[in-house]
Amino acid sequence: MIDVFRYLLLTVKVLLLLQFSACAEKGDPKPDEGEVHLSVDKSSLAFGSDGGVEEINISSNAIWKLEYPSGTWVRASLQSTKGDATVKITVDKNETTEQRQLDFKLSAQEAESITISVTQQAGEETTTSEEPELADFVDPDNSGMRNMTSLELSQEMGLGWNLGNSMEAISANNGELSGGETSWGNPVVTKALIDAVKAAGFNTIRIPVSWSHKMEDAETYHISYEWKLRVEEVVNYALDNEMYVLINIHWDGGWMDSPTYDDQDYINDRIAIMWKQIAKFFRNYDDHLLFAGTNEVHMSGEYGEPSTEYAEVQNSFNQTFVNAVRATGGRNSYRHLVVQTYNTNIGYGVRHFSFPADEIGDRLMVEVHFYDPYQFALEENGSTYLWGAENAGNAAHSGWGDQDWIDEAFGDVKTYFVDMGYPVILGEYGAILRTELPNSAYELHIESRNAYLTYVTRAAVSNGMIPVYWDNGYTGNNGFGLFNRNSGEVVYEDALQAIISAN
Repeated sequence: MIDVFRYLLLTVKVLLLLQFSACAEKGDPKPDEGEVHLSVDKSSLAFGSDGGVEEINISSNAIWKLEYPSGTWVRASLQSTKGDATVKITVDKNETTEQRQLDFKLSAQEAESITISVTQQAGEETTTSEEPELADFVDPDNSGMRNMTSLELSQEMGLGWNLGNSMEAISANNGELSGGETSWGNPVVTKALIDAVKAAGFNTIRIPVSWSHKMEDAETYHISYEWKLRVEEVVNYALDNEMYVLINIHWDGGWMDSPTYDDQDYINDRIAIMWKQIAKFFRNYDDHLLFAGTNEVHMSGEYGEPSTEYAEVQNSFNQTFVNAVRATGGRNSYRHLVVQTYNTNIGYGVRHFSFPADEIGDRLMVEVHFYDPYQFALEENGSTYLWGAENAGNAAHSGWGDQDWIDEAFGDVKTYFVDMGYPVILGEYGAILRTELPNSAYELHIESRNAYLTYVTRAAVSNGMIPVYWDNGYTGNNGFGLFNRNSGEVVYEDALQAIISAN
C-alpha cells in the first residue's frame, strides 16, 4: 500500500516537473491578471526626410493611451485601447531644412509611462527655378472668362469653406515677419484634404494668404517666387476639383490696419505693388479663380463705428486693389474681384461702403463676415453656450443675436448690395465648439451650435449670399475645425450636416 502511495506521489512530481519545463520553454509566464503590464517593441523611430509609415507593437492588459501634440507632422493610427495592438506611425515629408523630433507618451494607469521618440532627417534645400519675367500689362483676354455677371457667377459657387490658419500663418518678432503654413499648428496642406472638403459638399474654397513674411526685398515688397509657386499649388488642389477659389491679402502682419490720412499713401502704394505681382502671376487662370483685396481692415484696436476718415481711407484701399488688378490686363481685365466693407461689418458697410469704380461692369462682389452674437460665436470663457430665441432668458444665452437679428442683418445685405447687382460673399462665419462643458450643458450647446450653423447658412443663401464657413483646423475646445487636417476625415459630422443640409 505504501509502495503504491509512493508511486503515485512520484508520478505527480514528474508531471509537475514536465509541465514546468514546458512553460519554461515557452518563456516566462504572464503576470497575474491583477498586475498591469505595459510595453512596446520600439521606443525610437527614425524616418528619412520623405516621411513614411512604421508599425509599433504595444502590449498591455489594461487601457493605455498614446499622447502627442495634435495638428503636427506625425500621427498615430490608434491613440487608446485595451490590450495588445499594432499602431501605425505616419510621418509627413519634411519640407524644412532642419532635423525634427517629437516624443509620444505611452501610459496606462498603475504602469510606468514609456517615451517613444520619433526623429526625422532634414529636408533638402530646394532650388527653385528662376522666376520668369512677366510683362506688367498684356492685351485683355476673355478666353476662359465666361460672359457672366458676378451675380450669375455667384449662383454657381454653392457653399464655401475656409482653409484658415494655414497659408496666412505668420509670426512677428520685433517687427520681423517670418513663418509658414505650419506656424499656427496645422500640417502642410495636402490635396487629400481639399479632395475631402469637396467630397463633403463644398464647392468654393477661400484661401487666406499672407505674403509679406515671404518677401525677398522688404523695400520693394518683392514676394518670393517659391512662395507664389506654393500658393499656386494649393490653389490648383481646389481648381482640380472644379471648385471656385478666392485668394486674398489676409492681415499680413497688420500693415493695413491704420486707415488714416497720414498712412493712406503708404498703404495704397504697398497694396498696388503687391497686387500687381500677385495678379500677374495668376493672370492666366480662368474665372474659377477670384481675387479678394483685403481682410477685415480697421483701425488697430478699435472695433466701433468708423470715423469718416477711417471709412474713406478703407474705401480707397478697395479702389487701389481694383485698379492694380485691371492694370495687368489679360484675363484679369475680366476677372471677378471681391472688395470688403469696413472691418467686414454688415452695418458699417450699409452706412459707409462706397463701390469702387471699375473699367468693366458687373465683375465686383462685396465681402462681409458674421460672428454675431460675439459672446456665443467667439468669446472663449465658455459662459455663453446657448443660442436662439427658444433659449432667451437662460443665463447661458447672450441676450441678443437670435433669428430676428440675423434676418434683419442679412435682409440689409440683400437690399443694399444684392438687389443692386452686387453679390455678397459671407467670407467668414461660424461659432466655436465648447468641448469642456459638462455633459448636460455640452449636449445643449451642440444642439444650439448646429441650429445656429443651419440658420445662418440658410439665411445667407436665401438673401443671395455665398456662405463660406470659417475652419481654422483646430478641433478641440474653442475650435472651428470640421476636418482632421492630417487625414481629411470629418471630425464633426453633425456640424458639417448642419451646414450642408441648409443649402
